[in-house]
Amino acid sequence: MTLIRSIYVFCSIVMSVLGYVSKPPEDRELTTNCSNMSLRKVPADLTPTTTTLDLSYNLLSQLQSSDFRSVSKLKVLILCHNRIQELDIKTFEFNRELRYLDLSYNRLKIVTWYSLAGLRHLDLSFNDFDSVPIHEEAGNMSHLEILGLSGAKIRKSDFQKIAHLHLNTVFLGLRSLSYYEEGSLPILNTTKLHIVLPMNTNFWVLLRDGIKTSKILEMTNIDGKSQFSSYETQQNLTLANSKTSILLLNKVDLLWDDLLLIFQFVWHTSVECFQVQHVTFGGKVYLDHNSFDYSNTAMRTIKLEHIQFRIFYIPQERVYLLFTKMDIENLTISDAQMPHMRFPNYPTRFKHLNFADNILTDDLFKQPIQLPHLKTLILKGNKLETLSLVSFFANNTSLKHLDLSQNLLQYENDENCFWPETLITMNLSSNKFADSVFRCLPRSIQILDLNNNKIQTVPKEIIHLKSLRELNLAFNFLTDLPGCSHFRKLSILNIEMNLILSPSLDFFQSCQEVKTLNAGRNPFRCTCELRDFIHLEKYSQGMMIGWSDSYICEYPLNLKGTRLKDVHLPELSCNTALLIVTIVVIMLVLGTAMAFCCLYFDLPWYLRMLGQWTQTLQRIRKTTQEQLKRNVQFYVFISYNKHDSTWVKHELIPNLEKEENLICLHEGNFDPGKSITENIMNCIEKSCKSIFVLSPNFVQSEWCHYELYFAHQNLFHENSDYIIFILLEPIPLYCIPTRYPRLKALMEKKAYLEWPKDRRKCGLFWAKLRASINVNLLETREMCELQTFVELNEESQGSVISLIRTDCL
Repeated sequence: MTLIRSIYVFCSIVMSVLGYVSKPPEDRELTTNCSNMSLRKVPADLTPTTTTLDLSYNLLSQLQSSDFRSVSKLKVLILCHNRIQELDIKTFEFNRELRYLDLSYNRLKIVTWYSLAGLRHLDLSFNDFDSVPIHEEAGNMSHLEILGLSGAKIRKSDFQKIAHLHLNTVFLGLRSLSYYEEGSLPILNTTKLHIVLPMNTNFWVLLRDGIKTSKILEMTNIDGKSQFSSYETQQNLTLANSKTSILLLNKVDLLWDDLLLIFQFVWHTSVECFQVQHVTFGGKVYLDHNSFDYSNTAMRTIKLEHIQFRIFYIPQERVYLLFTKMDIENLTISDAQMPHMRFPNYPTRFKHLNFADNILTDDLFKQPIQLPHLKTLILKGNKLETLSLVSFFANNTSLKHLDLSQNLLQYENDENCFWPETLITMNLSSNKFADSVFRCLPRSIQILDLNNNKIQTVPKEIIHLKSLRELNLAFNFLTDLPGCSHFRKLSILNIEMNLILSPSLDFFQSCQEVKTLNAGRNPFRCTCELRDFIHLEKYSQGMMIGWSDSYICEYPLNLKGTRLKDVHLPELSCNTALLIVTIVVIMLVLGTAMAFCCLYFDLPWYLRMLGQWTQTLQRIRKTTQEQLKRNVQFYVFISYNKHDSTWVKHELIPNLEKEENLICLHEGNFDPGKSITENIMNCIEKSCKSIFVLSPNFVQSEWCHYELYFAHQNLFHENSDYIIFILLEPIPLYCIPTRYPRLKALMEKKAYLEWPKDRRKCGLFWAKLRASINVNLLETREMCELQTFVELNEESQGSVISLIRTDCL
């Protein structure tokens, strides 16, 4: 308790003195912690800019005047829990900014005073002073707010020296008390008085004087037997001369009758709030509610917390009715192992009842209780089991706030519930409620806490909670976010730690009023169904509580551990309608493009060419180069348009060395049983060279382009000069149709022979043509003759060899 008090006081003073205002670097506070280091002297190398110095829990026995001279900016100094026996406050004369000085829990016996005008907190409690160490110099500390004192003897003269100071808190931490002069405490001018008594001390006189001293009185370590009777108490203290409105007794160990005397004593004072904590009582119960005087009181609130019993049997009517008959506004009996509570059979004016952390059962509600003014009922941490019984009890009250958390409550569907229309807040957390609990809720409820139950879904067939603004469903077994069709005003929803994989669209459509959502720590499945949920945070401006650290993917495994904000789910892959539209548009574009290509570039023609070329390629892969050479039968293949046939027959053929039988023409060498395309390919395959007679008629012929296309693929020939172009008439490139880009490309890159208009230049033209052909006729003849011999030998089967004229002759 003392450690907590010290920490609290220290923090409050530090915050008030130092503040949390941003300061420039040269003005920032510097804290030096030298606590619990077994120091016997104050360190000599302290940083001059130190403002807070902690030297607690060391072995310091004395302080020198030079110990703190170097730290002139010191504001907070903690020297508690050391072995200091003498103190000269003038030691701190150079620390003019000192505001907080703690010397509690030392061995001080002598204090030499010196006025520290700026000091606000001075703690000399729990030392070994023979009397309270107050000097006239202490009265000059006008800024002093908190003063801690100790002493074995307390006299009026000690406090008269500081009676003019307006103190906020006076703390008397007494290790022993051998003498107390009655009337000493009321001399103090303080708002709060806290007295920690040594064991086996007569507390009555201090309690009586303490109530006359301050508005807030706290006394710790109350034990022993009373020194006077209830009658004497009423005679010695009246409402006229008491000041205390808040009384706190801590660590009380008394007989029941002594405790009852304290209640009776306080009842007739100015105390409005009486709180007793950590109570242990025993002994037989002699006094009860029948001997208690309930008249003439200012009491409004009584709190009994953390109670233990040293007696086995407690007569319930004597104890419980003592408190319920007080008929005050607020009554708290918590952590008292109380199995039951009795109420008078007449209406009481209780507004606030707190019976938390007991062992109350449903039997509490099986007796008629008249609490028409009750606003708040706290029954958390008990053993209640039936929610409908609580509703029947609450229906006869003006209840606004109900806490039934940490019980064993359940609800069955066949039970009726009747709640008051005034009820706006319910805490039903940490019970055994299932989905059916939504059928036993008050229509007027505004704040509902159902966390840590067994709820799997919010049923659709439930009453409309039109006023519900805040709903807590954390730590349940929900697999989806609840819709708000029954909670139209819902603005705060907590659904963390459930089993939600991906929220349904119903939530986004029906929960438009939700401003705060806590859905973290769920096993999210990061697929397209979660896309709208992820976008909700982007457009909600901080709606998600705990975003983004609490929102982690659990599925699929490749995204496990990834935060939702880092997951990218494209619109195209998640929007089916958009995906279909995109596919249709792409298909339309491709279809349009293909149609344009077909019309503009004669794509079907190229497709047919590709098919024929592929078939030829497969056939050639199965044929060796020797076989290809043996298939050569013609000297040259001539490709021309029929409109140019006169020139070919009368000019070109006669000038090719009279080898007419070795010239392949489509008119005489095409096989009527095969397709035109196949005939073209055969002629190109069986010819050493290919001559193309180019003219305006040629470029407009589709079949001429077929012949040129197949000849250019270079499938049957290893060399690249087997194509010869003869330009019969000039052809401008722009006259070549765009669907035949191959011809245009070849004319731009490959050289060609141009037929001269001047007949005198024809000799040179034919010479160049023969030089371009450059074919070894002898080699061609030998191959043809060898092929003919093999065929004849197969016919005669080796008997007769006949010479037959072939096309090669």
